[in-house]
Amino acid sequence: MSPSYAPLPWAPCPCPPAEPFTAETLTAQWQRLHIGDAEPLPAELAVLEAWVRFHNGDFEGATRAGLALGAQGITVANKATCMHARYVEPREPQRLALWLEAAERARVLQLSEPQNAAAWYWQGYALGRYSQGISVAKALAKGLGSQVQQALQATIDREPRHADAHLALANFHAEVIDQVGELIGGMTHGARKQTGLDLYQRAMALNPDSAITLAEVANGLVMLEGQKATEQAARLLQQATAFQPRDAMERLYVESARMALDS
Repeated sequence: MSPSYAPLPWAPCPCPPAEPFTAETLTAQWQRLHIGDAEPLPAELAVLEAWVRFHNGDFEGATRAGLALGAQGITVANKATCMHARYVEPREPQRLALWLEAAERARVLQLSEPQNAAAWYWQGYALGRYSQGISVAKALAKGLGSQVQQALQATIDREPRHADAHLALANFHAEVIDQVGELIGGMTHGARKQTGLDLYQRAMALNPDSAITLAEVANGLVMLEGQKATEQAARLLQQATAFQPRDAMERLYVESARMALDS
């Protein structure tokens, strides 16, 4: 799988961690940092070093390093690409291109590693973000909604502890209902309010000590419950902003929560 991501240079991450990671310190903190995606600690040092780049906010370097490692590096490359696209890349066409490239790499990985939960997750996540970029309504018309839903459900089937997949699938239900309503969303796209709420609850149970979980649930509750969820969402965002981030990705999430709270 050759590198084919958007033209370089990528903008640098604005929120590196306070203390840069090394392979040793990342290994010691791996379990806590990867509760959300249930990613196993890499056995190969080269793969671990690519993850060091990711956690330090070097998303371009992590993508390059991951892609150079072949199939074993695709997950770190996809996560780095997706975090860069969501939080750092300022150009909309570039963001859309990055989402599609990550989704395609994940799809190809599924062919050789069908039980790899990360391969399904990054396809679903990237297509979900791409759908937001072109508008959820347009994405549903293109049939992307079913691809997102199926990929994220496949992730959970393979790894039930994948908190981020529960969040992303809950977001699917929330965004569809927010766009087309509960009746049409359920009849046409299989989106259901209670399913979304249950998925958010499960994500909170799996990974409660996370700015990512808190911020995503806050946003989703407003889409599903409307005005009556505003106070609860604000409390969750407040908790997210008080979170002490451990790596670059968590710092980006905390800053995003602060912006949402101030808006």
